[in-house]
Amino acid sequence: MIQFKDVKKEFGSGDTIIRALNGVNLTVEKGEIFGVIGFSGAGKSTLIRCVNLLERPSDGEVFVEGKNLLSLSKKDIRETKRKIGMVFQHFNLLNSKTVFSNIAMPLLLANTPKNDIQARVRELLSFVGLEDKASHYPDQLSGGQKQRVGIARALATKPSILLCDEATSALDPQTTDSILQLLKKINSEYDITILMITHEMSVIKEICHKVGVIEDGKIIESGTVFEVFTNPQTDTAANFVRSVLPDSIPESIQALVENREGDSRVFKIQFIGQSSGQPLLSQVAKKFDVHVNVLLGNITELQGIPFGNLVVELQGRESEISRALMFIHQEKVTVREVLPHAG
Repeated sequence: MIQFKDVKKEFGSGDTIIRALNGVNLTVEKGEIFGVIGFSGAGKSTLIRCVNLLERPSDGEVFVEGKNLLSLSKKDIRETKRKIGMVFQHFNLLNSKTVFSNIAMPLLLANTPKNDIQARVRELLSFVGLEDKASHYPDQLSGGQKQRVGIARALATKPSILLCDEATSALDPQTTDSILQLLKKINSEYDITILMITHEMSVIKEICHKVGVIEDGKIIESGTVFEVFTNPQTDTAANFVRSVLPDSIPESIQALVENREGDSRVFKIQFIGQSSGQPLLSQVAKKFDVHVNVLLGNITELQGIPFGNLVVELQGRESEISRALMFIHQEKVTVREVLPHAG
């Protein structure tokens, strides 16, 4: 559906060249919600703008539905771009036009018959929940309502691809959630492929099927949301994951553990799937002469699969801790020691 092949993008000239994209290779399959996450300046916005040629790559190839955009005629580019809708961070609505007119604008530019425009705009107003706002102006709307207008406008020409450029970063958390639910609905009911960029890992966790991590103009890691969240391969991805699934012990607690008298070891345990619902630590406390101290814990759901993180301290004789550890290893969970052996 969307494919980047060794895409580069440079700005400037002479000694002041900035390389925003530095050999991007990425594939977004039809029907996916694919998120690209990265820090400011990583190249996210440039990447997404290359899909509809708001930015033209300096080198490489960008394919949309099997067509290399950089080899198309101007006429073919126009036709292809009609299949690509875009939702912007700051809405980009025309304040002098009503909600109805803002949504109708792409249809007017495409010379759509008036009756068809009326029907399509009414349909979209209903879909995004703004039936009663048709005659309102953007200044009369909340941020979330403005973004719903922006989404309806992006859907006007019945695109097969929707690009979202930080579509929720200007919204409060509750409104963000409602917009994400709307994007899910668009993906499932209209079978539209969504490519979105964001700096919020919570957005990736909530809505995306796959994620790519961009840094210094390159995709440094990609995979399913479950793969990247449960086993990040780069420090950057791990840092993003920690923003929504913290796994670091507070310094004050760590100091107490390190100064504890007697044998004590601290482990991080990951629970996946059915193991998340098992009373593992309760069984450890009953079977072995150890005290189990939970220092940190969270459980969430990733793509419908339960996933839990626990950081636990096992206190007791070293021989009992070792026996307990062997038992834990047999229970199909991932275990690793996170603090040096104390005692």
